[in-house]
Amino acid sequence: DEGLFSEDTPYRPNSPYAASKAAADHFARAWGETYGLPVLFSNCSNNYGPFQFPEKLIPLALLNAIHGKPIPVYGQGVNTRDWLYVEDHADALWTILTGARPRENFNVGGNAERRNIDLVHSLCDILDDIRPREGGDSHRDLITFVTDRPGHDLRYAIDATRIRDRLSWAPTVDLDEGLRRTVAWYLDNPSWWQPIVKDRYAGERLGLERTAAP
Repeated sequence: DEGLFSEDTPYRPNSPYAASKAAADHFARAWGETYGLPVLFSNCSNNYGPFQFPEKLIPLALLNAIHGKPIPVYGQGVNTRDWLYVEDHADALWTILTGARPRENFNVGGNAERRNIDLVHSLCDILDDIRPREGGDSHRDLITFVTDRPGHDLRYAIDATRIRDRLSWAPTVDLDEGLRRTVAWYLDNPSWWQPIVKDRYAGERLGLERTAAP
């Protein structure tokens, strides 16, 4: 839970989900070494922004808050992530694709670490400002702490020095501005997320162990 992940940090996935992503990198690297495939590698911090599936923390918190439903936060909300606005990530990927050499590896970070609970507080405060709740209560009152996720790492922190120095890339959207853009997008585009909430994902928690009925 200290320091930053660099491109040379050994892989150590702590969940099956993380292991699947590590495996993809290993397969790509093996194809490059064995067959000369001109692969490139990038690893990013947590993305957010428009069009994100509602199961993820930011859109789930937003949509629950909009509907006056409890906002679930894992554990005590002290898990920390570095956040990267999706348009910055797209720009970084293009920069790597057009400027890197085959088999190079780059971390892409947003320089924006924040604890989950503080992030949700920021979302609630933005909603309080631009779409207040009836009666004047704060959206923060909807926050509910739930059992932590299995294998939930305490902190992800990206060292993005290499992409800055080698390819002159850095994020342009700071976290507070990115969150405001994201809140505004979800408020302005219910036609995108309403069918998802209605027909595909209604906010239920995914990935829990299920016990067969007796």
